[in-house]
This record gives sequence, structure tokens and C-alpha cells, in this order.
Amino acid sequence: MPERFRAYRVSNDDGEVSGALTELTLDDLDAGDVVLHTEYSSVNYKDALAATGKGRIMRRFPMVAGIDAAGVVETSSDGRFREGDRVLVTGYGLGEEHDGGYSSSVRVPGDWLVPLPEGMDSATAMAVGTAGFTAAISVVRMEENGLAPDRGPVLVTGATGGVGSIAIDILAARGYEVHALTGKDAEHDYLRGLGAREVISRQELQMGERPLEKALWAGSVDAAGGAVLAWLTRTTMRHGSIASCGLAAGADLTTTVMPFILRGVNLLGIDSGYYPMERRRELWSRLAGDLRPPHLEDVTRTIGLDELPHVFGAFIAGQARGRTVVRVSE
Repeated sequence: MPERFRAYRVSNDDGEVSGALTELTLDDLDAGDVVLHTEYSSVNYKDALAATGKGRIMRRFPMVAGIDAAGVVETSSDGRFREGDRVLVTGYGLGEEHDGGYSSSVRVPGDWLVPLPEGMDSATAMAVGTAGFTAAISVVRMEENGLAPDRGPVLVTGATGGVGSIAIDILAARGYEVHALTGKDAEHDYLRGLGAREVISRQELQMGERPLEKALWAGSVDAAGGAVLAWLTRTTMRHGSIASCGLAAGADLTTTVMPFILRGVNLLGIDSGYYPMERRRELWSRLAGDLRPPHLEDVTRTIGLDELPHVFGAFIAGQARGRTVVRVSE
């Protein structure tokens, strides 16, 4: 283990939040009983908010950013993990309350670690990352509440983002008629390539104002929130489900109880950060199996750690597409 290693650390100087590549030692990192050599991480919208200070994500400063990490165990005082084990970690406050994944060495509690599923390497795990894990939870939760391909179309909002892209890929592969909602008219072919049957332009969307509008969707994966989520409550079919997993269009929700008591609509909150460990491991195994996104390579680009500071702006501006994987170290 090198005495010093590279990391992307975020500081707050008199209210000015900024990040920079630096060199750290293990003494600079938060406590934990497992140290892993990080091979790959990824960039999520939350990472961009944290690194730029556009959102109040980090609970203290300075802190290593990055809410995902995958690599090889270097040292462990946790009997469940040994040197050389391949593992991943997402959630649990990583990159928010605890030094994160944009570091060649990451130290975390063993309780947070998931063994890398058979058939999945570190790069693939981070191509999925928190975004893909969130998409998978959304699909599973809706299916647990009765969603099936013969129930009707499923809408994915924020469709070109990481969650949206992988949700479309998973749903289409499972036989669903997927519709995609996006504000990026130039990306319609991209979305159809992932399996979207229809693409709806956000600029042309007529949401109406009635408590109940025409029932259109058997289910939806919503990364938008705000007015879009309110519209989904009004247009979901009887006993349909909405997986609410983001707030790119706003955190407020103005609606009525009508969709819930007259149509039995299920509004499902999706929290990937603290998903129960037993189910977390099971779901990661499924992401290497029946839930594996078939077009994952098509939605993913890989950058080096040196390029990391230059990509956050695109996420904040809503210009990022698909998944961005960070090669933290060789």
C-alpha cells in the first residue's frame, strides 16, 4: 500500500465550495475496518452537486467525494473480508458523511461492502453504480406491487440520465413497452436504441390540471419530481405504481389524494443509499444476471481521475447522458 495516494477532495473556504486533486495518506481518511484499492468509481448527479456546492450534499469539509467505489481489499480487520477480495460500496453516506470513492484508497466499515457478483468486474459494477442500482430497485419495487409487461406501458422520466438510461434498458429487456420523457430532442434516437418504443418531448408535454387525467401508464420510473411527478399521479392507471427516485425538476409535490383513493395508485419512494444489506446483495447479483442492462456499454463512457473536475458542469447543466465511469487507478 503506498504511503500517499491520489484523491479528489472537496473543501469549503468561507462558503466557497471547490474540489481539487490532491495527495493523502490513510491518516487523512475516515475510520473503517476495511481498506480497498479503488479501481473504478462513477459520476452521479449527487456527486456533481457535492463537488460544486450546488447542493448541500456533504455534511462536513474537507471530504473526499464520490458516492461509489469498486476495487480490491488491501487490508481488513473484518473477518468477512480478506486481502484480494473484490468488492463494491455504494450508499451509506459515502461521499456525503464519509470520505468517498474518488481516491485510490478507500477505508469503510465492512458492513457497507458488497462482494462483487460473479461475472461482474469493477468497471461494470461502476457502470451500473448508484444510478443503475436505483433503477433496478425501482423496477423490482414496481414488480413487487403488481407491474407486469401485460399491464400496459411504463414511462421513464429524465430518460437520458444515468437512472433513466438504465431503467429503459432493464425494462425493455424484460418485455415492457417503454416510453421515455426527455427535454433533449437530439437524443430521441439514443433512447430508441435502448429500447424506448415512444419518446415524448418535455417541451410538448400537456400535463393538464384536473385531479385525474386520462390514465396512460401502468408504471413509471420518475427521476424528475416536481410538476412531472404530480402529473404522473394524475395519469397512472388503476393500481399502477410510480417509483419516485429523483428531483431534477423540483422537490415540491402538489397533488390531491384522488389518484390514491380512486385509482389505488402506488407512490413508491426509492432510497438506494440505505437499502437493506440482504436485499442489496441479492439485487447486485441480479444486476449481474436477469437484471443486467444489455446496452450498458452503449450508455457508458470512461474517464481518468485527471478528467474528473471537468465533467461536473455537464451534470449540473443537465447535459450529461448515460453513465460516466471514473478510472481511479490501474
